[in-house]
Amino acid sequence: MLILFLATICGVGGTLTAIDNLGQIGSSLGYPTRSTGTFVSLVSIWNYLGRVVTGFGSEILLERYKFPRTLMLTIILVISCAGHLLIAFNVPNGLYFASIIIGFCFGAQWPLLFAIISEIFGLKYYSTLYNFGSVASPIGGYLLNVRVAGHLYDKEARKQMAALGLVRKPGEDLNCNGVKCYQLAFLITTFATLFGAFVSFILVVRTRKFYRSDIYKKFREEAKAAETEMAMDNGMMTMTTTTIATTEVKGGQRKSETS
Repeated sequence: MLILFLATICGVGGTLTAIDNLGQIGSSLGYPTRSTGTFVSLVSIWNYLGRVVTGFGSEILLERYKFPRTLMLTIILVISCAGHLLIAFNVPNGLYFASIIIGFCFGAQWPLLFAIISEIFGLKYYSTLYNFGSVASPIGGYLLNVRVAGHLYDKEARKQMAALGLVRKPGEDLNCNGVKCYQLAFLITTFATLFGAFVSFILVVRTRKFYRSDIYKKFREEAKAAETEMAMDNGMMTMTTTTIATTEVKGGQRKSETS
């Protein structure tokens, strides 16, 4: 679980950093203000598509080809690096494509994460592990968004103000322009995501035999055992009800004969 948790911190934290800063990224790279709404819409649409496509797609690939979900998670993390690099090097119109890639990868990680938890660890402690996995999002967001992207953005903004001979007034927001504002931050985010992909690949190696087997066998056995137990309970209840009814009828007959 710690391997999966670490991979999620790097993957979700990186994509969340880009999503939270889309407006400032667009402004610093010289995109028109109206494009901010476009970026947000692209992220929202592809976030939804990432959840749906990955959920159904991973299930189909797993059933037909024994393609492990852990490997799909690793691939998604590698793909998200392309979005981070488009931002870091300010590719012309790259932020539109980055919004699509990052939105899709952010949405794709969640169904894979929770499906992997249920398959590897079972359902007994699923609610606890579900929430444990969800905590990776704010942790990754804090580390990469606040401590890395936010700090480096403010540092570059202060450097630009000093170069212009300006002094920051109390309470004044820092404003940074140019590719340098987020370049180093997203290079660091890219390396962090690649590290998360490497950690995720370790999980792929450790679970390869598990995913080659019939992973749903135990769930079918548990469901069959539950159905058998339920049928036995219903049978016992029916027998008890019949016995009580028979006893009441016999008791009524004896009272009639006595009177």
